[in-house]
Amino acid sequence: MSKPVIEVQIRGLVATSVGCAVFLGNEEKVFVMFVDQSVGAAIAMFNQGTQKVRPLTHNLLANVLRALGATVERVIINDLKRGTYFARLVLSAESELQQKKIIEIDARPSDCIAMATQQPAPIYVSLDVWDQLEDMTEALRKMQQEGSHTEESDEEEES
Repeated sequence: MSKPVIEVQIRGLVATSVGCAVFLGNEEKVFVMFVDQSVGAAIAMFNQGTQKVRPLTHNLLANVLRALGATVERVIINDLKRGTYFARLVLSAESELQQKKIIEIDARPSDCIAMATQQPAPIYVSLDVWDQLEDMTEALRKMQQEGSHTEESDEEEES
């Protein structure tokens, strides 16, 4: 049985002393997830559409998926336990017989967000998790006003 979900987008990225704060949300609420520096850099790179000369790990995975006829269909942040997020990477693959297959893989939310940003694919949060999250909209707004090295998503810039 599928859980109800809420679609979110990257609302901002903020470098921290130990990595990166990724602000995710929608018009109703924004929450923050802390990721390590390398994944934060990958998310920023994909968000900006920057290309590297050699494939990084997330590029490699995307190339392998493409070679196997699979794509990232969506990402679901599906659980929150003791301050740790859990996620599922949902892939869609077609065989030579054109039979579509959905594959769900347990993955770190940070890697899922990077893959969803690169592909691009929608990011969802289960309603159970969403209801537990503190709204960080005002904190993000203050950081953006102070200009503290935030990077806004393209959607945010168009507003």
